[in-house]
Amino acid sequence: MRLATIRHQGTTRAARLDGETYVLLPHADLGALLASGEDWAARAAAEDGERVAAAEADHATLVPHPNKIICLGLNYASHIREMGRDLPAYPTLFAKYDGALIGAGDPVTLPVVSDRVDWEAELGFVVGRTARHVPREKALDHVAGYTVINDVTVRDYQRRTREFLSGKTFEATTPVGPVLVTPDELGPGEPDLEIRCEVDGTVMQRARTSDLLFGVAEILSYVSEIITLLPGDLIATGTPGGVGDGRDPKVFLRPGQVLRTSIEGIGELRNTCVPEAVPPAA
Repeated sequence: MRLATIRHQGTTRAARLDGETYVLLPHADLGALLASGEDWAARAAAEDGERVAAAEADHATLVPHPNKIICLGLNYASHIREMGRDLPAYPTLFAKYDGALIGAGDPVTLPVVSDRVDWEAELGFVVGRTARHVPREKALDHVAGYTVINDVTVRDYQRRTREFLSGKTFEATTPVGPVLVTPDELGPGEPDLEIRCEVDGTVMQRARTSDLLFGVAEILSYVSEIITLLPGDLIATGTPGGVGDGRDPKVFLRPGQVLRTSIEGIGELRNTCVPEAVPPAA
């Protein structure tokens, strides 16, 4: 099953992809669907009603207001090497706020305060069941599905302190979507999919999600030791090598460039970079 949050008649609705159309579900967004009870998948699959042509759908960010957005840094060996870091013994966690999230086709805002904005293609997953102290062997049972994320990063702000947050949660910089693909569509176990990022048609990143140092089950289990994960929580698993900051010379995003992020079997984000519009001083 493929689920989305789409904009419709001035609001948003959760939706299920059915062939060439989206079936609108009786929930304001995917987060509301996931929070509606553990039988959410059966109800979403059975629902029928108003439809919207998939080709005309305007995708909002997948879960507009997750209780938690948890991200991993340094989770592919190729990225760790290019950033000059040692292999971590434990997952490197940081967070975002929901103001950073945008839809699959929305513009990425390049902040006026920096010219060092970088791309980071990532496999994302969404929690489907409450999880606390979940053993690794049962962790995948708590995954609602998988999606595509680009953890667009403002590198100079990221490095102002030892903490990542300030470079990771700039307004309207993180596309998520276009759909949530439930695990049954991707086969048993953790997905082994090609992940790819292009800037203006040039491939910058290409890897496989099976190359993660800490896999999905290990991540969910580890985080659940720290805090209770709730339905709709969004987790970004980290990026492979090929970021602009790891190149010589370094390369960063510029206004007008098109950032394309895709994961085999899930879908594609396509976002044009636009300069931040700063209101005049009062």
